Amino acid sequence: MTSPLTVIQAQVITQDDTMPRAGAVLVGGGRVLAVGESSDLLALAPRAETLDHRDLILTPGLCDAHTHLVAYGFSLSQINLHGARSVAEVQARVGQVALNTPPGTWIRGGGFLLSELGVNGYPTAALLDEVSPHHPVQLYSRDLHMTWVNSAALRAAGINETTPDPQGGQIVRPLGCLLEHASGLVSAVMPAPSEAEYLAAARVGADDLASRGYVSTHTMAYESPEAPRAIQTLAARGELPLRVWACLSHQRLDAARELGIGSGGGGLFQWGGVKFFADGALGSRTAWLHAPGFADGSGTGIALDPPELIRERGLEAIALGLTPVTHAIGDRANTEVLNVYDDLRAAAGARGLRLRIEHSQHLRSDDIPRHRGLVCSVQPIHLQADTSMIRELTPHLAEGSYAFKSLMAAGAILAFGSDAPVAAPDPRGSFAAAITRVDDGGGRLAPNEAMSAEDVLWAHTRGPAMAAGWDDEGVICAGARAAFTLWDRLGGNARALVL
Repeated sequence: MTSPLTVIQAQVITQDDTMPRAGAVLVGGGRVLAVGESSDLLALAPRAETLDHRDLILTPGLCDAHTHLVAYGFSLSQINLHGARSVAEVQARVGQVALNTPPGTWIRGGGFLLSELGVNGYPTAALLDEVSPHHPVQLYSRDLHMTWVNSAALRAAGINETTPDPQGGQIVRPLGCLLEHASGLVSAVMPAPSEAEYLAAARVGADDLASRGYVSTHTMAYESPEAPRAIQTLAARGELPLRVWACLSHQRLDAARELGIGSGGGGLFQWGGVKFFADGALGSRTAWLHAPGFADGSGTGIALDPPELIRERGLEAIALGLTPVTHAIGDRANTEVLNVYDDLRAAAGARGLRLRIEHSQHLRSDDIPRHRGLVCSVQPIHLQADTSMIRELTPHLAEGSYAFKSLMAAGAILAFGSDAPVAAPDPRGSFAAAITRVDDGGGRLAPNEAMSAEDVLWAHTRGPAMAAGWDDEGVICAGARAAFTLWDRLGGNARALVL
């Protein structure tokens, strides 16, 4: 029978200012009981089991502060288009799946970038028809703000050349690509996954994160209600390997109020945030920019949730004890969100909530000091693929892109994540991108914004814990959750250790 107490011997980085380094941790009942040197802890608990990891580094457990957890689970069984370098490569991957799929069955995939496909403008439905005329096809861009579909999918959704653009979206002509809310026209007619399929996707996504060294995640809404329900089911069964802080979309705020949903709650699942979208994304040309906009002349992007709506519904969220969480990529989107948050700071502070911006990707220098006290949930790993697009589409914003060090200096709380399935939740890639600022082509983006490994660790542990209001995570001290990550070297191979 396993001892109720365990001493973990390791090179411990605690992130506790009172004892930054230690040689061992004593845990029991899922909590840290004491931190110090191995001999002292073994004297304190002589019958404790000993785990000898003295050749490894033990840190607070990693958190991915921005995932779409169930969507990520589903994506692991779909066509992976990350790294596709041409339309022909996409066609080959879709065609191979079509050969082994019954006609009429939907084919899904994602992960491509227009900038990597070598196309001028948006690809058409006809290109997918060449390899899949008898299967509806839906392919998401890597940023999830654009969908590339074939003619069978368009017919299923009733979309033709005369179909009007939906609010907050655009149907690209010639037909084939759907931007922002227009993607929902196709998604609405796809067969809904069963409860069992949602549960399986939640389990696969959570297990994958845990296998990479994560002990917690923040999942960012804009999935069907069945997605968080599946996560809650796993938690209730004792089968959830992660702690989850979940957001709901602002469209569901009224229902949340009626159901009495607020912050807090015990166990491994809790509702914590209400999600807004100020704009789209860089690769889909839908990020909201200040003039002059995109360098290719494609405009200034798409504004999605109006600032007035974010202000009004943000106050409603705060009244429920939920954190306003707003997606903002473009420099104009970030300016507008900061303006709104200036009006929400007092109300949020009174409830002990930290206002939160997702991505904070392109910032004007004048806006950086305005982030003091705000959570900036950012994704270093996106820098690797985005830098070439920044040079091409927004060269005037390069020095204020992924401005991690400047945001830290301004007093922002950094919370690092991946946006899976937009990017793989790979800790090594996240550390490498934030430390080196080197992109996929070997260039460097704003190298003065490079971080140290210790700062990256903080942003992947303590920062997300502070964002979620978790006082017992992101630090190794008495009373903290006994959820750790073991490393061969900081930023290297990682695995979770939860006791």
